[in-house]
Amino acid sequence: MLTSLALIFLVGMTLGWVFSRLRLPSLLGMLLTGILLGPYVLNLLNGSILGISADLRQLALIIILTRAGLSLQVDDLKKVGRPAVLMCFVPACFELVGMLLLAPALLGIPLLDAAIMGAVVAAVSPAVVVPRMLKLMEEGYGTDHSIPQLILAGASVDDVFVIVLFTSFTGLAQGGTLSPATFLQVPVSVVTGLAFGAVAGVLFGAFYRRFHVRDSAKVVVLLSLSFLFVALENAIKRTIPFSGLLAVMSCGIALQRTRPEMAQRLAAKYSKLWVASEILLFVLVGATVDISYARSAGAAALVVILGCLAFRMVGVFVCLLGTGLPLRERLFSMIAYTPKATVQAAIGSVPLSMGLPCGQLVLTVAVLAILVTAPLGAFGIDMTYRRLLTKHSPVV
Repeated sequence: MLTSLALIFLVGMTLGWVFSRLRLPSLLGMLLTGILLGPYVLNLLNGSILGISADLRQLALIIILTRAGLSLQVDDLKKVGRPAVLMCFVPACFELVGMLLLAPALLGIPLLDAAIMGAVVAAVSPAVVVPRMLKLMEEGYGTDHSIPQLILAGASVDDVFVIVLFTSFTGLAQGGTLSPATFLQVPVSVVTGLAFGAVAGVLFGAFYRRFHVRDSAKVVVLLSLSFLFVALENAIKRTIPFSGLLAVMSCGIALQRTRPEMAQRLAAKYSKLWVASEILLFVLVGATVDISYARSAGAAALVVILGCLAFRMVGVFVCLLGTGLPLRERLFSMIAYTPKATVQAAIGSVPLSMGLPCGQLVLTVAVLAILVTAPLGAFGIDMTYRRLLTKHSPVV
């Protein structure tokens, strides 16, 4: 395992640096590292680290979502209003409709299989989007109209909505039924996650207002609380819908609201943790990619993925109607909402493991979606934000 970790960090950093020197997103180098080192090419990663790959990827997500919560200004999000809510589910619905229209015609599959595939593909990747939106917030791009905050918040809830749909559709494929109560899980899990995290964040801030310890110790405690949030989701999901990752971000937001000075210091600590976590996350996502699936997908699967992306972009445009945002900022929002990686890597193989007839095809399309949209979306964000967004000029 130690050798595998050394290869992940050394090769991942090297290829990430090479790609950044080529003016390409560094995550491309990290994804390529995972593909090369993974079990489907050179097979240099120890099985023990691949066995806990999902947990390590979740750890990295927890770190970046906590950092997002510590940096997110709720007042800025309130200024956006209605579009912030719509971005949580409307683009995913548009993409799902696109899959229902395109996949049966181009891939020859039934509507239910297309719905399962659409639920896998429709999730945006917080791991790609969130760090880039934080960078824009730090540099002041688009902050006058709260564009980064809008995308950051929407991307975090979008996954909850899509995973509930995925669970519903796979249950239906196994002979279950679809009831209105199933869809109530989405708002309930959002509300319970946000509320629980907010209470925890307020208590955390109040506790350390009274008891003074080093910020490094606070980070360890906050990380531990975040792990417990995610564990709680798995423990109570059969009785109470609850989103652990939303609780993680909500905890950071509450802390930022009640103890802004502490939140700023902790955000700086989390930024340093993200340096290693980012490499681990994207290399391990790359290691899940079996390129033989991508080769077998054919042109039809690629057309389906790109067609569904077009539907998603239309959905983003619909969310922003009536906002008064300039067309270039709407265009940037449409581009920024396209990358896919983490959710597809996490659930793409689930239908196959369930023994569903569509399992192999769903996994193939999920792999291809990662290979196409993660680089395309990251490249689109990095190459366009200076042109399409206005940089905030502080009042002197």
